[in-house]
Amino acid sequence: MTPEQYVQDKAARSGSSFYYAFLFLAPPRRAAITAFYAFCREVDDVVDEVADPGVAATKLAWWRKEVASAFIGQPTHPVMKALLPHRNDYGIRVDHLMAVIDGCQMDLDQSRYLDYPGLERYCHLVAGVVGEVAAGIFGRSSDATTAYAHRLGRAMQLTNIIRDVGDDARRGRIYLPMSELKQFDVKASEVLNRGYSERFTALMKFQAERAHRLYNEAFALLPEADRAAQKPGLMMANIYRTLLREIEADDFQVLHQRTSLTPLRKLWIAMRTNWRGR
Repeated sequence: MTPEQYVQDKAARSGSSFYYAFLFLAPPRRAAITAFYAFCREVDDVVDEVADPGVAATKLAWWRKEVASAFIGQPTHPVMKALLPHRNDYGIRVDHLMAVIDGCQMDLDQSRYLDYPGLERYCHLVAGVVGEVAAGIFGRSSDATTAYAHRLGRAMQLTNIIRDVGDDARRGRIYLPMSELKQFDVKASEVLNRGYSERFTALMKFQAERAHRLYNEAFALLPEADRAAQKPGLMMANIYRTLLREIEADDFQVLHQRTSLTPLRKLWIAMRTNWRGR
């Protein structure tokens, strides 16, 4: 299996909303974003799939060395072999990849966030930076597009957090800021035990409003000149925001289930965005 086949398989098997947006890109850009996405999946899987924290930490340390080695011309992993040929064309830097690893390290080091600024730092690393790299691959002519992509990445990460409250609780994790649980009088034990209440619903509405605000701020930042190039990001945003609205319509029943959209619906949203350009 070639490195290119490896990353394509990694992206396709993930079932992610991102994959549907990649289908509309020209081959060189599609190859670059697929390799970058496969890298993100590899390091994220270390946290999600390795039960022993010590082993997971060792694996992340290995990835740090692999990234450093790859950027001096000595990649060994197929993901890095597939990604490195694109680094100069699309401005992919070593600090971008290290930031993603730093975000995954945070998942190992802490299972709670005291306040929103702490969570915001996490979202910056695992999603904001990812958005910046993706925007560079899609094509941009303005720094405002980078700012748009960073904010959009954070909005989508907050959507993930809202969707995954129950799944994260089963792993002993709570990403909702502790200060905001206190604000709405929701105890951590209620989340971990997956107990619904009007207080929990109010807390989740607050989280959803913040995510919607970030989506709106991101869209306002996108220059018209880059809108066509950034269609893949807009496709992902529309898929994620539709998911958020589905969760809202279901009254935030996220503790016992994981809301998702069907592949056909994701593809339809991507196609509609491609036609409409927004």
